[in-house]
Amino acid sequence: MTQVFFITGASRGMGVDIARAALAAGHQVVATGRRPQAVEQAVGAHENLLVARLDVTQPADAEAAVAAAVDRFGRIDVLINNAATFQAGYFEEISPEQFRAQMETNLFGPLNVTRAVLPVMRKQRSGHVVTLSSVAGLIGQEFVAAYAASKFGLEGWMESLRFDVAPYGIRTTIVEPGFFRTDLLEDTSTTWPALSIDDYAERTARTQTAWKSMNGKQAGDPARLAKALLTVIDQPEPPLRWVAGADAVAAVEEKAKELLRQVDAHRSLSGSLAYSDS
Repeated sequence: MTQVFFITGASRGMGVDIARAALAAGHQVVATGRRPQAVEQAVGAHENLLVARLDVTQPADAEAAVAAAVDRFGRIDVLINNAATFQAGYFEEISPEQFRAQMETNLFGPLNVTRAVLPVMRKQRSGHVVTLSSVAGLIGQEFVAAYAASKFGLEGWMESLRFDVAPYGIRTTIVEPGFFRTDLLEDTSTTWPALSIDDYAERTARTQTAWKSMNGKQAGDPARLAKALLTVIDQPEPPLRWVAGADAVAAVEEKAKELLRQVDAHRSLSGSLAYSDS
C-alpha cells in the first residue's frame, strides 16, 4: 500500500537512502532539510517527491513543512526522524554551547518535528513514528559524551511515547544502527571539541585521528539499511526497537548480558531495601 513518508535530514547520509528507497517502493515522500536545493540534488527529481525546508531546531519550520506535506499529499503515514549531528569529544573539552547544540538537534529536533506531525496522525487514527537513534543510545562510549547523552534521551522519550500514542493507532519504532558508511564523520556533520585541556590533549589528538580514519571504511551499507527499514515498517506489528547491523547486534547483546551481571552481583542487597513491615 502506498504511504506518505516524511523524512528529516534528507540532504545527505542515511536520509537520502531512505528517501530513494521509499520512492523506489512506490511511496510518496516529503524529503526535508535546511537547504532544499541540496535535498533536491541528493534525492533526485521524482513525481512523488515533495522537498520542504526544515531546520529541526525550529518548531515553526516543522509546522510549515507538515502543512506543506498535508497540502500536497493529504496525510502523513510514516515519520522518519533522521536528522542528526555529532559533537565529538571528551566531556570537559566539549563547550557548554556545543553540548546544548547537540541536544537541540539530536533530541529536541525530533521532538519538534513529532509534535508537529502527531496531530495529523491522531486525526487519521493511524501512523508510524520511526526515530533513528544509535548503538550509542544504549551503550556509552569513549569520546561521545554529548552524542550519547542526546541518543539516550531520544531512547527514553520514544520508549515512553508509544504509550501516549498507541490508543490512536500510532506505532513507534526506534532504530539503533551500528557503524554505517554515511557522512556522520565528515566535517559537515561532525564538530570537534572547542576546548583544550592539557590532561586530555594527547588522548584527544589520538582519538580524533582514529575517528577520522574510520570515515569511509564503516562496514554498514546505508542503502541496504534503507531497504531493510522499509521491510520493518511494512510488518503488521513493527518492533519497538530494531538493532541494525551485525556490529550493533553483538554490542547490544553484550550490553544486555552486562546489565544482567550487574543485577545479579547485588541482587540480595538490592532486594533488602523495603520497610520491614512491607
